[in-house]
Amino acid sequence: MKIENKENKTVINVGLVGYGLSGRFFQGGVLRDLKEFDIKMIVTTNPEKKVQAKLDFPRAEIVDNIDEITKNDNIDLVIISTPNQLHFELANKALDVGKHVVIEKPFTPDSLSAKALIEKADKLKLVLSAYQNRRYDGDYMTLKSLIASGSLGRLVELESHFDRFRPEVKKDGWRECSLPGSGVLFDLGSHLIDQALDLFGMPDELYCDIARQRQSSEVDQFEMILYYKEKNLKVTLKAGSLVNVVLPRFMALGTKGSYATYGLDPQENALRCGESYPIPAEDEESYGILYEEDNKKVIPTLTGDYRLYYKGIYEAIVNKTIPPVTALEAYQVIRLIELGHMSDAEKRRISVKDNI
Repeated sequence: MKIENKENKTVINVGLVGYGLSGRFFQGGVLRDLKEFDIKMIVTTNPEKKVQAKLDFPRAEIVDNIDEITKNDNIDLVIISTPNQLHFELANKALDVGKHVVIEKPFTPDSLSAKALIEKADKLKLVLSAYQNRRYDGDYMTLKSLIASGSLGRLVELESHFDRFRPEVKKDGWRECSLPGSGVLFDLGSHLIDQALDLFGMPDELYCDIARQRQSSEVDQFEMILYYKEKNLKVTLKAGSLVNVVLPRFMALGTKGSYATYGLDPQENALRCGESYPIPAEDEESYGILYEEDNKKVIPTLTGDYRLYYKGIYEAIVNKTIPPVTALEAYQVIRLIELGHMSDAEKRRISVKDNI
């Protein structure tokens, strides 16, 4: 493997596996604006996506399978952006030949697979990370800043939603099929759980209620409650597919006040529309509100930037820093999803420390 040096700047050559929504917009759309990375190869077997990939990245080689990437000594980083059930197999192949690996969330369909990848990456001294771009949403960054500043006092409760209104199940949508790693708990739940762990670490206990609210669907609604005993804190994570009302994205309750914010970070929509960075900040009318005892304040939303994740990956590969999302953190998310299924099946709280 040779990391190139161009104009006195180290450049990481990338092999991108998969060119669907994530591959094209959340990976390619973000990396396009980072000179530290160069997408050299893209894997897709879909004829239409091949054409699109060549339009988006004219200098990239478009290939049919990951073997073309793994046998190329010039590729430094492999990004796995395929259906979830393929994550382990493809990441394992890339690690075997000495490539650094980023896997789109959810990391793997099960925690045993996650552990196996971590052990291999550690042994080979390779960077392994999960792409958790929602850590770099402006609303989340604002919430994190407010908590850290003490503006809310001692936090007692946080409610985090990621809701949609999709009455019809996508017939060709693998995320909604009965496949390993499918369903909204893996899909959107991965984001919500990761944000909670980033803020507070692993909980002591959890309770989870899972539902299939539409006909012929995989899990399409869940509510997971994380309990932090020493902090006296309850964190509720919720996502659904039949929510046609505006609910808070975040609602945080503390001893000094409460904070609520609505809507989603504008980056996703902007990337889907083909916009490049810098992407405009959230509109002022979407700013969150801090409710204090005798006052309320409009809190300007920080400008999110998904590029920050890959800047962290760059530093991890080139300068041996800790990745922005560690493989252990990625494993913990998957393990909490498994414990969520256990909780739902047994209809009880689950001790996390006894099952991690």
